[in-house]
Amino acid sequence: MIKAAYLHIPFCEHICHYCDFNKVFLKNQPVDEYLQQMDVEMKKTVERFPTENLDTIFVGGGTPTSLSASQLEVFLTSIHEHLPFQKDTVEFTFEANPGDLTNDKLKVLKDFHVNRLSFGVQSFNDELLKRIGRSHRAKDVFQSITNAREVGFENISIDLIYSLPDQTVEDFEETLKTALALEMEHYSAYSLIIEPKTVFYNLMNKGKLPLPSQEEEARMYEVLLEEMAKHNYHQYEISNFAKVGLESRHNITYWANEQYYGIGAGAHSYVQGVRRANVGPLTHYMKSIDETGFPYKEEHNVTVQEQMEEEMFLGLRKTEGVSKGHFKEKFGKALDDVFSKEIQEHIEKGLLQWNGEQLSLTKKGKFLGNEVFQSFIGVN
Repeated sequence: MIKAAYLHIPFCEHICHYCDFNKVFLKNQPVDEYLQQMDVEMKKTVERFPTENLDTIFVGGGTPTSLSASQLEVFLTSIHEHLPFQKDTVEFTFEANPGDLTNDKLKVLKDFHVNRLSFGVQSFNDELLKRIGRSHRAKDVFQSITNAREVGFENISIDLIYSLPDQTVEDFEETLKTALALEMEHYSAYSLIIEPKTVFYNLMNKGKLPLPSQEEEARMYEVLLEEMAKHNYHQYEISNFAKVGLESRHNITYWANEQYYGIGAGAHSYVQGVRRANVGPLTHYMKSIDETGFPYKEEHNVTVQEQMEEEMFLGLRKTEGVSKGHFKEKFGKALDDVFSKEIQEHIEKGLLQWNGEQLSLTKKGKFLGNEVFQSFIGVN
């Protein structure tokens, strides 16, 4: 049963130097036409792949809050018209850029039953924010959170990035201190990854991107774990921390390898054993919707072997890990038979551990997660 929907708004008023998501500058874009085509895709998708009530809806980007208040109303009306969900039980998340969210926009989101906001904060150091191409400053974060609270939002997450150019461990400690003083319900913190076709990638290739060392990056992650634990935030995934009961149910859908809709240019979906990727460029996306009602550029039938591999490299991101019983129930095979060699090797290295029925990363394993995850891909 499909329990989640991801919807992609690709418009940004500024492009950050590290971002490789499908996005375009907002100015002079056919925003209204794009929202109309998303409406068609939502309708056609639910007709083709019907489901009962969705548990989570997540609107990401790009910058969804770059839409005007009236455009947000049009978009949210489409969601309510086409996607099945219960207003009082759904987790309905909007990504937001600090500084973009006017009171008018906040009220529209609240009126349409959005109940969770995720702010892309990244750092509280204004110099670093400028360096990485962010348009907001620390004061905008404080104001946006105050405004959101006043409108009635009680579930707010903020994203942080560490191992930024010229960032020190001490600077990251200061950002964490400021972030935790806000007492958010949820925090995500990711190390910077240099992706192709980004400003940072080009600078790195020219030797002009002074990044922290691997040792400094590891220390930042260690500080992150220490501070989150000290402030009673539960680490439920490698990079995600929450007050108990306020974990991101939407992201857990991905890590539990469950089905979800993906709507919009460049969005991905996983429905009925098939992973689909939508075309990215806006004109191609809208043309595909006009011609067929669907914007797929790739469709991949996931084999049982691939599903088992995904169960491992996604499930092991969760602190609780992968359940032996759930694996057997889902695939009809024993977890430690299918991946006995890989599991044993990582247990001997001190990267994996058994905790009763659960296989999970050790503390050391959390620092070397990618090494563990990759070992489960392409296993014969």
